[in-house]
Amino acid sequence: MSEDFGRDIGAAERMVREWQDRAAEKAEKFTRLQQHVEQISVTETSRDGAIRVTVASSGMLQDLQLADNANNRPMPRLGAEIMRLVQQAQAKIPGQMQQAVEDTVGLADPAAQHVLDQARRHFPEPPPEEEPPRGAGPNEIRPAVEDDHQPLRRPSGRRRPDDFDDEDFGNGSFLR
Repeated sequence: MSEDFGRDIGAAERMVREWQDRAAEKAEKFTRLQQHVEQISVTETSRDGAIRVTVASSGMLQDLQLADNANNRPMPRLGAEIMRLVQQAQAKIPGQMQQAVEDTVGLADPAAQHVLDQARRHFPEPPPEEEPPRGAGPNEIRPAVEDDHQPLRRPSGRRRPDDFDDEDFGNGSFLR
């Protein structure tokens, strides 16, 4: 009986060593995956080359470059175009991460699939690009905006006898 016990312990020890080896190999693969993911960055450029953004694998903006001709846009349009480019770059991160997973851990690993699912959820496809309205550009005409910082002047509540009235012109002239 003690002979069987010795074989069982030897088999258990081998099983534990194999499990430790697999765990160490998996840890090494995930370390390589982490290094690959940390090196991921995506750059997007506007059609005219005036705006260029680069985002890291975290989705954070790493770089923003504006050419001199970028100032030809109205500020709201410039801001919207920058955001659109950032979203386009972020939407490419899951694909780059998938390639890193394939190169290191493999797509069959459930933990790697979880990481990819999270990336897809955090960085979805951007909304379709909107065409600027025709005529919009640096020379577009915009209605004047009243200065919101000027206090409103309210009538004192007293009327002068010659004030304009819709129904009655009173004693005064409407041609003042």
